[in-house]
Amino acid sequence: MASSEATTDDSLYPIAVLIDELRNEDVQLRLNSIKKLSTIALALGVERTRSELIPFLTDTIYDEDEVLLALAEQLGTFTPLVGGPEFVHCLLPPLESLATVEETVVRDKAVDSLRRICEEHNTEDLETHFVPLVKRLAVGDWFTSRTSACGLFSVCYPRLSVATKAELRSHFRSLCQDDTPMVRRAAAGKLGEFAKVVEVDYLKTDLIPMFVALAQDEQNLSCIHTLKSTPQLWQDSVRLLAVEACVSMAGLLQQEDTEMLVMPTLRQAAEDKSWRVRYMVADRFIDLQKAVGPEITKTDLVPAFQSLLKDVEAEVRAAAAGKVKDFCQNVDPSVQENVIMNNILPCVKELVTDGNQHVKSALAGVIMGLSPILGKENTVNHLLPLFLSQLKDECPEVRLNIISNLDCVNEVIGIQQLSQSLLPAIVELAEDTKWRVRLAIIEYMPLLAGQLGVDFFNQSLSKLCMTWLVDHVYAIREAATNNLRKLVEKFGSEWAAQNVLPKINAMSRDGNYLHRMTCLACINVVGEVCGKDVTTKTLLPTVLSMANDNVPNVRFNVAKTLQIIGPHIEKESLHSQVKSVLDRLNDDPDTDVKYFASEALTAMTPLFASS
Repeated sequence: MASSEATTDDSLYPIAVLIDELRNEDVQLRLNSIKKLSTIALALGVERTRSELIPFLTDTIYDEDEVLLALAEQLGTFTPLVGGPEFVHCLLPPLESLATVEETVVRDKAVDSLRRICEEHNTEDLETHFVPLVKRLAVGDWFTSRTSACGLFSVCYPRLSVATKAELRSHFRSLCQDDTPMVRRAAAGKLGEFAKVVEVDYLKTDLIPMFVALAQDEQNLSCIHTLKSTPQLWQDSVRLLAVEACVSMAGLLQQEDTEMLVMPTLRQAAEDKSWRVRYMVADRFIDLQKAVGPEITKTDLVPAFQSLLKDVEAEVRAAAAGKVKDFCQNVDPSVQENVIMNNILPCVKELVTDGNQHVKSALAGVIMGLSPILGKENTVNHLLPLFLSQLKDECPEVRLNIISNLDCVNEVIGIQQLSQSLLPAIVELAEDTKWRVRLAIIEYMPLLAGQLGVDFFNQSLSKLCMTWLVDHVYAIREAATNNLRKLVEKFGSEWAAQNVLPKINAMSRDGNYLHRMTCLACINVVGEVCGKDVTTKTLLPTVLSMANDNVPNVRFNVAKTLQIIGPHIEKESLHSQVKSVLDRLNDDPDTDVKYFASEALTAMTPLFASS
């Protein structure tokens, strides 16, 4: 008897602990308890989880948002813990309650979990348990439940009976016409998803009218005066989300239906009074173009795209400018060149000198992609002048985007034409009197090297890179040193031995001590990537020869350089050459030289011991 009572007590223990922790004043303790729900459910077993734990959770959904969020997430994975798909419907009550709370992230997570367990319902349970839940949420008194309902229609609709499907379409129509803007906004956001599972006939008769109404939505702001978002943002939000639905619907309909049912609304959206709606059209323009096909693109989308490229709002122009290449690529090949030259290129020419740097930067990132489409002659005559203008733009992002895509132009017009047109502009910038302009070009040099290849680089740009090493501005010399490392990594140690190291060695004998220090800085970075053989035979003798320099700053930098390149020197040379020089510098009359030599000797002790 006592044993039986003890067993009962033990079985009640997990639920008792959970109840205690969920009633604790400490939020973190309650949160931790919720995160351990699966462990508690395993301890209770499937029957007691269904009969005790789930009802308890349903009755106690009044807590901090972070606790409710964790609970909503946990319940989405609970199917095996309640006995599998046969009993999954018992998870619906707590999730239904969570789908009605005020906090958006909790509702969204509850809807995610409901969508997941919907797939685990068989057809009978879906109609018996899940659909009534959707209906209850769809007609709930609070807008929170109605917004949650919008996300559940598409997941259950395909497996329902004809009569039930008709009911759900009716409920969704009501949500699209709801008095509360937040509900209409949620419906607009899920309209495209719902359209993909609705039969085509009902898509045309039921959902298209909903879409048209939402795309023309004018909201009543008196309902949302308590929201923290700006009124203008909420005023546009329903129409903005309707643009997303437009993409889905256009892809589901035949061309003639798209032209008749969707395009009038799309034309209105492209000229909407709200810049956010026009921005959304520009942002989704390529998806729209693919959905409607080449014929409608030619007749309707080309004028719309021109309008977006000339929009009064910079954000809209930037979004459209970033789509120029993709739009042109997707135009029907039979009219492609004509459309680009007569419709798109005039707009592009205006955008090159746009007053907003984001617009110019977005365009610069894609404009080079027009070269393969237009061919050599049109590129040389029409695009190269635009590229030259952008290369000299004051915005560094514009210059970087042009240089990053030079290979597109190189493939079309060839390196010879490229060198005659664009490279003089690059060289001019590299020798600019303003050091910040020179600095920007240095940062692009490894990119240019990769675009143009080693032979062309040696011929046209190698001399520039070495000239920067003796620039009168320290920031330029420092950037040029780092640039050298990237070039050696790109072209290899053999290239460095032929083209870079002789010039570095020559700098070690320069009359200006700053240039001799730059020589050491170059060895610091190049020695790490050239390999032990080159570092030991070519760079080490140069460093050792500078240990007798008459300027203390050079001598203590010799000590620092030996410490840096030490791991990249052959073991035989470490003790015989490096240590003896550091010992001599450690006795130097200059305090700083002695300090850095001592530091190097201490740091390199393990290296000397192994040599």
